[in-house]
Amino acid sequence: MALSISLVVLLAIVVFLLVRKSGLKAGHAVVCMLLGFYLASSSIAPTVKDVTTNIAGVLGNFHF
Repeated sequence: MALSISLVVLLAIVVFLLVRKSGLKAGHAVVCMLLGFYLASSSIAPTVKDVTTNIAGVLGNFHF
């Protein structure tokens, strides 16, 4: 659960920076957010969750 909260915070920061610095329009950010909500309620949501969990596990095993 802590990973998903951290990922949400990270993505929110990225969207904020894109809106402020890279010219991403607020409307575009809203469309991306709505896409995420609809994707979360679709049948592909478990697959997306598994993929992101596996990627996070691989990244967590790297030692810098």
